[in-house]
Amino acid sequence: MHTSTKVFAISALVLGGSTILAKSDARLMANNQGYAPEQPIAYSHRLHAGELAIDCMYCHYGAERGRYAGIPSSSVCMNCHSIIAGGFDATRVENERAETEGAVAEQVVSPELQKLFDYAGWNPDPMAAEAELAPATPIPWQRIHQLPDFAYFDHSVHIAAEQACETCHGPVQSMERMRQEQNLSMGWCIDCHRQNEATPTSFAPDNDLHRHVSTDCVTCHL
Repeated sequence: MHTSTKVFAISALVLGGSTILAKSDARLMANNQGYAPEQPIAYSHRLHAGELAIDCMYCHYGAERGRYAGIPSSSVCMNCHSIIAGGFDATRVENERAETEGAVAEQVVSPELQKLFDYAGWNPDPMAAEAELAPATPIPWQRIHQLPDFAYFDHSVHIAAEQACETCHGPVQSMERMRQEQNLSMGWCIDCHRQNEATPTSFAPDNDLHRHVSTDCVTCHL
């Protein structure tokens, strides 16, 4: 193949690849920044973490204990929703209607909470017999944040270092639907490590080169 032909072929491959990347929004592996899949239950972080100020660790308690934060089972949700079956506004309207008519207020169950009750095998009707309860089934939540298998990340280490959940997960308190806020690339993680100082016991006082959080390869690639 002549040199000019080789140059033309390589140029065509480069230009063609660039066109594909531009039109397909192709990304590096594990870069799902902006990914916000529809979930089986329309759970609102804005409501729970924002308006109600429920601590992240109440649902994702695994983050303090080990590598994975974990996704809560329906039993964790039922700690509150065994007595909260409907939205505040809808419940208030029903209570006002019942008071005006001199009747007993009916149970208000929101459609999304009914989905939770179905997964939990729970009947919100206070008059329901125990025999009417169904077996609980796992909620098929769609995972959003996932690093490659060759990258090691431990939630408990970052929680112990007092890193806020928002550092990696963004303004969760304002998200109606959870999304991946950061690209979670190696470069993004390394920049964060370089910008944060290590604890005083993890470096020699006279060695400024090790005052930041470790950027050694074996830290994340065991």
